Amino acid sequence: MLMIENYAPFGAYRTWYRITGDLGSGRTPLIVVHGGPGCTHDYVDAFADLAEHGRPVIHYDQLGNGNSTRLPEKEAEFWTVDLFLAELDNLINHLGIAGGYMLLGQSWGGMLSSEHAVRKPDGLKALVIANSPPSMRLWVEEANRLRRDLPDDVQETLLAHEKAGTIASEAYKAASMVFYGRHVCRVVPWPAEVARTFEIMDGDSTVYNAMNGPTEFHVIGTLKDWSVIDRLHHIDAPTLLLSGRHDEATPKVVQPFADKIRDVRWTVFEDSSHMPHVEERKACMQVVGAFLSEFD
Repeated sequence: MLMIENYAPFGAYRTWYRITGDLGSGRTPLIVVHGGPGCTHDYVDAFADLAEHGRPVIHYDQLGNGNSTRLPEKEAEFWTVDLFLAELDNLINHLGIAGGYMLLGQSWGGMLSSEHAVRKPDGLKALVIANSPPSMRLWVEEANRLRRDLPDDVQETLLAHEKAGTIASEAYKAASMVFYGRHVCRVVPWPAEVARTFEIMDGDSTVYNAMNGPTEFHVIGTLKDWSVIDRLHHIDAPTLLLSGRHDEATPKVVQPFADKIRDVRWTVFEDSSHMPHVEERKACMQVVGAFLSEFD
């Protein structure tokens, strides 16, 4: 399988990308937009499986993350939705695919992809929004509802360390992993590519801390009031929604996408949480591949 890695200049910075497959294959390329904000492409590597049937698949690391330019010195106000929209546009133009491409955004990547889609870009042929919220307030509300279902001792540990300001402690991290094991990735142990993303984030959490905040339960960053709900009716690209039965992106979180996007369908993976692409990899690739093939 042909695989090319390179960088797209982005102002004074550069965006790392990888193309799996051949952009000249005649099939519409798929851009995979990773989550976080502040993750890396690694944990969504599975979507390269879609290139096995001739579709070129493009992964990239968003600015500040992974192999792209790191900017740990930047203040929170630097990290905005508009910045990452501009970076995505820049990548599309750099690759020469503005006339025809598809987007798959996972978690924060779906938030970013929906922001891209409401602008009605001519070249966007299909959109996949995977495990994403259309509103951060809705996301936090449901995350804390799921947290209340954790074992009492886990809840007590989380609360005690939050009050003490010791959320960097091993005890707090261990308690958080109980939540992650239920609602983020239920594969035990985590696949290497998932663990790799979290390890990289542990080493540099600049973007996550600036845009999200310290935890899943306390979003106090620049995204705290973000919502795209009142603009979703502008999306005219055919759209596939993905979520897991045990997902932190609960049905209540995903529902506004289903209600307000005109051409939309929704698949729920019964044995998955936030990462059906690794938890039910084969089934997920079949669903996404079949959907995208309708719009080549």
